[in-house]
Amino acid sequence: MPKASPPRTDLPLPATYEAALQELEQLVARLESGDLPLEELMGGYQRGAALLQFCRSKLESVENQIKVLESGSLKSWVPE
Repeated sequence: MPKASPPRTDLPLPATYEAALQELEQLVARLESGDLPLEELMGGYQRGAALLQFCRSKLESVENQIKVLESGSLKSWVPE
């Protein structure tokens, strides 16, 4: 079986939340497989941390927009 290429930590972040989440899910599956050498594991962890920060930032931005749209009263948005 050919070796998978290591996660690249120098890649730009995805343009959308959905793309970042998809990449993060794939990366987590690779990390959880336990088949990665230590260097690839660390690179994957770093990329995952960057993707997670990106996703959190996007969610926070949307939450702030929802608060502004709440008819002038600031309410936290709770998904149903």
